[in-house]
Amino acid sequence: MESTLISSKDKLWTQSFISACAGNFLLFFAFYLLLPILPLYLIDRFHSTKSMVGIILSCYTLVALIVRPIAGFVLDMFNRKPIYLLAYGLFSLTFIGYPLASFISMFLFIRILHGLAYGVVSTAGSSLIVDIMPASRRGEGLGYFGVANNIAMAMGPMISLFMHDYYSYDIIFYMAIGSGLVGFIVASTVKSNKKVDKTVKQPIVFDRFFLLKGLKAGSSLFLLAIPYGMLTTYVAIYGRELGIKAGMGIFFSLMAAGLIGSRMFAGKMVDRGKLVKVITWGILICVLAFFTLSGLNRLAVSAYSVSLVTLLFYLVAIVLGVGYGMLFPAFNTLFVNLAPNNRRATANSTYLTSWDIGVGAGLVLGGRLADTTGGLSLAFLMGAFAVCLSFILFTRIAGPHFVQNKLR
Repeated sequence: MESTLISSKDKLWTQSFISACAGNFLLFFAFYLLLPILPLYLIDRFHSTKSMVGIILSCYTLVALIVRPIAGFVLDMFNRKPIYLLAYGLFSLTFIGYPLASFISMFLFIRILHGLAYGVVSTAGSSLIVDIMPASRRGEGLGYFGVANNIAMAMGPMISLFMHDYYSYDIIFYMAIGSGLVGFIVASTVKSNKKVDKTVKQPIVFDRFFLLKGLKAGSSLFLLAIPYGMLTTYVAIYGRELGIKAGMGIFFSLMAAGLIGSRMFAGKMVDRGKLVKVITWGILICVLAFFTLSGLNRLAVSAYSVSLVTLLFYLVAIVLGVGYGMLFPAFNTLFVNLAPNNRRATANSTYLTSWDIGVGAGLVLGGRLADTTGGLSLAFLMGAFAVCLSFILFTRIAGPHFVQNKLR
């Protein structure tokens, strides 16, 4: 009888967990459909420079990171599901604005609105999933929840870039709208018994909007996000510079394959108490990958064949997937384990805010460097150095701080 109760308590694959993962997949599938083609769309339709592309697209991330601390506070104050569904619906409907934007200023407004919705829905989704899974399987559960995101990363850019060769941008926008609306219906079936105790007064202080104990780990995560922001936005353009004229969607698919594969074991390792080791090795893998990526431009202009450069380009995608696939569930669990149970949303908000600041910095920095003589090769080299700095910061400061201050 006791083993039955334990088994029931620790059950992960409930109907709500499956619905939450499916809703997460459809949300990010819509997101990743647009991710690789938006820079091309801005250049083709509005004749934007690479620097302008970086600034416009970074507004999405900037607004998301501004709203996240507020969203985390509100989600800890009120029941999370209604807020999650409201933000999910707004996120899905905002896709309609992209094909309707006839001026760059209108496109910028749509991008800002989309970033606002994304900041809330991603924070709410990450908090809601923690509520509906057993604490003993949190690392594993977050790993699988992230796998839904990674599958979307595999399919979205590949389908988007394939469609870009044969169809108009509007068709891709319409597909994103459909994915978001179906995802909203699926997400509405998630059942959460988590209720907020409204008798407990929550003081409105800075620590309620940002998890101060997560500041050190957040700084390390910020540095890891800088090259990731460059990668996801400019890798298609970098591929063209390397002479890779087709199959850019394969890069995202291979990267997602690496993400999915490493998440499968990384989450379980985290639950076994090896969180710090998982993050350390994940960072080292990313260091190797970004230094290799930055050097491909020099190989492409030398005597080496395009086929060798292409092979290394796709190999880097897998290695980066493995590295970041180890980092995502481990860092997410780190932030949650530093916070009391009534501040999970704030912890998730801090985790995602740290990431978004880095991604936004990567978008702007990548665009600036891309317009210099060093080009995107220099951008990825700077990204590699940022990851090196993250490794030093985590092993010397953030990792030991977590071991001393973790609550569970």
